[in-house]
Amino acid sequence: MKKFNIRKVLDGLTAASASSSSASAASAAQPRDNDVVHETLQSEQFQLCKTVRHGFPNQPASMAFDPVQKILAVGTQTGALRLFGRAGVECYCQHEGGAAVIQLQFLINEGALVSALADDSLHLWNLRQKIPAVLHSLKFSRERITYCHLPFQSKWLYIGTERGNIHIVNVESFTLSGYVIMWNKAIELSSKTHPGPVVHISDNPMDEGKLLIGFECGVVVLWDLKCKKADYRYTYDEAIHSVAWHHEGKQFVCSHSDGTLTTWNVRAPAKPLQIITPHGKQPKDGKKPEPCRPILKVEYKTTRAGDPFMVMSGGLSYETMGRRRACLTVMHGKSTAVLEMDTPIVDFLTLCETPYPNDFQEPYAVVVLLEKDLIVIDLGQIGYPAFENPYPFTVHESPVTCCEYFADCPAELIPALYSVGTRQKRQGYSKKEWPVSGGNWGQGAQSYPEIILTGHADGTIKFWDASALMLQVLYKLKTAKVFERGARGKEEKGSVDIVDEDPFAVQTLSWCPESRLLCVAGVSAHVIVYRFSKQEATAEEVQLLEVRMQSDFPGVAAETPDPGGDQSPPPPQSATPTSPQQESPDPPEGPRDNIACLQVRSSPLKQSPGYQVELVVQLVWVSGEPPQPITSLAINSSYGLVVFGNSSGLAVVDFLQKTLLLNLGTADLYSPCEPRQPRSPRKTRQPSAALCDANDGSGASEERCKSPTSDAKDNSFSRSRSSSVASIDRESREALSALAFCESFARKGESWAGPCLLVGTTQGAVGMLSLGLPSPPEQRLVQPASVSSCSTISQLKGAVLTMALLDAAGTLLPPAYEPWYDPNASDEEKERIKRRRPPSPPGSLEGQDSQFALLCSEKQAKVLALPSQTRLYKHSITEASFVLRADVVNMGGANCLMCFCANGHIMALSLPSLRPLLDVNYLPLTDMRIARTFCFSNLGQALYLTSPTEVQRLTYSQETCDNLQEMLSELFTPVETPEAPNRGFFKGLFGGGAQSLDREDLFGETAAGKASRSLAQHIPGPGGMEGMKGAASGVVGDLARARIALDERGQKLSELEDRSAAMMASADSFSKHAHDMMLKYKDKKWYQL
Repeated sequence: MKKFNIRKVLDGLTAASASSSSASAASAAQPRDNDVVHETLQSEQFQLCKTVRHGFPNQPASMAFDPVQKILAVGTQTGALRLFGRAGVECYCQHEGGAAVIQLQFLINEGALVSALADDSLHLWNLRQKIPAVLHSLKFSRERITYCHLPFQSKWLYIGTERGNIHIVNVESFTLSGYVIMWNKAIELSSKTHPGPVVHISDNPMDEGKLLIGFECGVVVLWDLKCKKADYRYTYDEAIHSVAWHHEGKQFVCSHSDGTLTTWNVRAPAKPLQIITPHGKQPKDGKKPEPCRPILKVEYKTTRAGDPFMVMSGGLSYETMGRRRACLTVMHGKSTAVLEMDTPIVDFLTLCETPYPNDFQEPYAVVVLLEKDLIVIDLGQIGYPAFENPYPFTVHESPVTCCEYFADCPAELIPALYSVGTRQKRQGYSKKEWPVSGGNWGQGAQSYPEIILTGHADGTIKFWDASALMLQVLYKLKTAKVFERGARGKEEKGSVDIVDEDPFAVQTLSWCPESRLLCVAGVSAHVIVYRFSKQEATAEEVQLLEVRMQSDFPGVAAETPDPGGDQSPPPPQSATPTSPQQESPDPPEGPRDNIACLQVRSSPLKQSPGYQVELVVQLVWVSGEPPQPITSLAINSSYGLVVFGNSSGLAVVDFLQKTLLLNLGTADLYSPCEPRQPRSPRKTRQPSAALCDANDGSGASEERCKSPTSDAKDNSFSRSRSSSVASIDRESREALSALAFCESFARKGESWAGPCLLVGTTQGAVGMLSLGLPSPPEQRLVQPASVSSCSTISQLKGAVLTMALLDAAGTLLPPAYEPWYDPNASDEEKERIKRRRPPSPPGSLEGQDSQFALLCSEKQAKVLALPSQTRLYKHSITEASFVLRADVVNMGGANCLMCFCANGHIMALSLPSLRPLLDVNYLPLTDMRIARTFCFSNLGQALYLTSPTEVQRLTYSQETCDNLQEMLSELFTPVETPEAPNRGFFKGLFGGGAQSLDREDLFGETAAGKASRSLAQHIPGPGGMEGMKGAASGVVGDLARARIALDERGQKLSELEDRSAAMMASADSFSKHAHDMMLKYKDKKWYQL
């Protein structure tokens, strides 16, 4: 444990960090000798590593399913591999190079997977370890891979190429066989044209020695592997996309580019047995149906008790294609069901009861992989309902615009959110359990509750349970319900120009887990305050407060006429409490004024249990200029205040009394202390001729209110970060970037702490506002609160990102909060007053500092002593880059400052001395999405959106990294392979059953020779060593597997012992009978027998 003495700062603190960051001590106060801060955090406690990835695979390209292990694999266009089992069992892997995964093949029930990539490489993945790794790779150099096929329980993988050839790979050694099927031998010798790439390979379900090869041109060949010749050739004049066998091996179906399905008899290659166009109009004159779009894939599955299923994607007519979205067609007997999908179909798989291709398939579900979703359809119920998806695939239902992470939050929060969220679930799902049910959960996951909040472009806010390395949606809040649909303000045409798209998008969030208060700031310059209730309520009218913020005249308001509302407190300055039914008269031709970007709904609002609207605050147009977007936000349940700021200034709202306490221009933050009370808005309207000068120009008005989902990625990082700009430049550019409620010393040298507000700006200025709350607390709803603005307490380089207070022992001082109560419960007012916790400010001995104030900006961090406001520590975080996110977190029982820089560095600094603990170059900023969603939380947790659909979680805790193997889920579990179908007596007698093939005799090196070395290069993978590491650390999983293996071995030994005993008894019996026979006939002649 290291000790830091504040008194010796100037003498001893000269540490320098690794990547251009340096910690330097500055002038310090003269504290007493016993002012020693014990810092327990050491750099050995920090290590950075990824943990899990949640969400839908971004840009999916291929899919595979293990019918015995019940594991689903999805490959993407960026080389990612996602594996899914039961709810909470998921895994992420990444191919080096990032080439698209064009096909996946499970080694069924073997715990292995083969992936084929667009760069013509094959990879064998070991799934028997917690983190799968590549065991072998094979890189083709002369031919391009187009199709792969691995027969069930075979070690020989067929590889079709663009040249039309077929190569064979031994998956055990990942080496090529010398056996090659050349395209010119497969097709007729008389054919002069190349048949095109191989689009299909499969072996006859009843005869493993017969291989069906489909070429793109429309030619299908049945190849005899033993005789090395084509038995039959089937020709059709339309290109082939896929082929499917009937399980008896006597027929197969082809799907074609003109929307037709052809059914062929194996022994009748001359013409198809049947030609149908499922979605084509059948002409009455017997002519060929009109061509349709290609049927991209078809699967043919049989049932024991009824008609077979034929499932296909594509094939719609060109006329209906414009009206219909992507469709999956299920043909069963005489019925045809067309299932519309929201996004294009990437691939689909029919799940069957048996893994054996030569048995009745008994299909029970269809997994449909879409561009943006994964749907599983129940084939066993009428109407083909979908299964309820247990995976967190709705992260991207609307683009994520902001994100907050709360680890170690109150334990009762998750059950409360879950109880109100269950009422929001959709109905009509299948009653059966989710069919992808493989794998096991991790053993040593964290026990503390974790919640993630995501704000979205459509105005929704989702609450996620992120405990134990899982992710499950708890509750969804739709903020757009507060506003009128299709009415974006009182001047429809003009308002459309403010926010082109996503007018309800969430800009930023402020949530108090203890009081369950939620405050949301939207892109249309609106703020909504929500309270949590377990009871349903109906608001006759939404409480609305309109605020007029302008930077040129911050102290004077220009108001709308009093609407005659019945608000008990006097109307505040620069705000108008209004009813949504009463609108301001439309202004005459000229500058737009006092108009909000959105119109609050006027009809009664029925609110379900969960989060319910308490107050809506809207910023209005000022003399032809739209309101500036809100850049910072904070709420406090104990004070009953919400504060927000933008480039125009700062507003403090009392959401209990529904009044505006303060509307302060940015320039006033630098003025001396000036007490401010709520004043009546009845003032003479000021002339508005010069109002436009305060803004950046009318041409930028549209850009300022643009949705955070827009593509203007450079705007946030191209602004000037110089702190030495002219005062007029500061007034026009400076915005509020950070806000924090606290109980501290508002003025220098004060002896008693009280409610305060820390304010940080984009130019690095930090000020303190004093909040005057009525005393006793019972007077809070009657007496008005007051706000006093004070002088700047510090100046930093770059925009201020976070501010926090620590006590004399270096422990974080959280803002005061009020315990949660249900606003709709009985005796609401009594309960509110009874349970409200009044502020209890800590005292300070005269002349002694009792608090540390941590201030962090884009460039540096400082620690001040309060109330003397003396700088104690200073650390330059980065010079060449800038900090995107900074959070004060709890780690190992102590606090530290975590920073994420735009150059990719993640840093940890101790508190209060700002000693560097961690500096890792993790992830350079490549997308605004990362900057918008990266956040740190307590106990070593962090996350960000790595793609539009996926959440990447990581840890900076050494302890979590050490225990990660135990916490991760297991994909592979020991499962008995189902018994092969019984051939039956007559089939076995007359050879009508499945014909086996010794592929080793055909494809082995002895029979087929060696393959050309120049054709493909074998690359050993790192999976062997990683598997050993995983085995060494995954003790629990290994012990479980060893126990199962021992049980199985013991059972087999017991059975062997029983059989041995039976054989010995039989042998003894036979010996006795033989001896008796010998004695009986010993002395007899042969003719006496």
